[in-house]
Amino acid sequence: MTFDPLAGAESGPVIRSTGVGVLDRVIAVLDVVEVRRLTASELGRHLGLSTPTAHRLVGSMMTHGLLSRDEDGRLRLGARFSLPHLDQVITPVLSTLQQQTGETAQVWVLRGEHRLCTASVESPAELRASVPIGTLLPLSAGGSAARVLGESTPAADWVESISDRTPGLCSVSAPVRLPSGEVVAAVCVSAPLLRVGDDGPGARYGDDVLAAAAQLSDALHRH
Repeated sequence: MTFDPLAGAESGPVIRSTGVGVLDRVIAVLDVVEVRRLTASELGRHLGLSTPTAHRLVGSMMTHGLLSRDEDGRLRLGARFSLPHLDQVITPVLSTLQQQTGETAQVWVLRGEHRLCTASVESPAELRASVPIGTLLPLSAGGSAARVLGESTPAADWVESISDRTPGLCSVSAPVRLPSGEVVAAVCVSAPLLRVGDDGPGARYGDDVLAAAAQLSDALHRH
């Protein structure tokens, strides 16, 4: 079977069959959304899916970052398709942030009810916050990046955390946004609290973290 993303469901089969039904449906949804903005119900009719099935499928794909909704409730490709555009700029931005602050700099993304560290440049100090790439933490564990990624209305400014997830450590994070305003990642600086002082990480590093997040947001805006 062939798939024409612009064809209506009444035109014939629109889902290419490989024998793995759920995957076939996911790819069909992505093919449609890539070229056409539809609601979940419209998408279901377009692909010949029942309305409950379409809504369940769309909900799961949104949870995994494959889809998102615009302000009109119409579907578009999700954050996972935007993040690869940062590959060429993310390491230089984090390296500069690490040098400016002297502390460990990371980028975190949302993965369901968790946050995943996708990039990290560690402080050269012997006592440092060590966050390897691939670290997966539940949002419920707290931390400034978790708040940026997990809140329904994330702050426009930086968010700080002091001895929240780990006693003796603190952090400050800022959101990376798509042109639509949707938050797709969090830039974070983590440090031992004893090096930060009484003012806290936001006062000390917040402007630098905001500038780094703005650079990554600008890179997404250019694509």
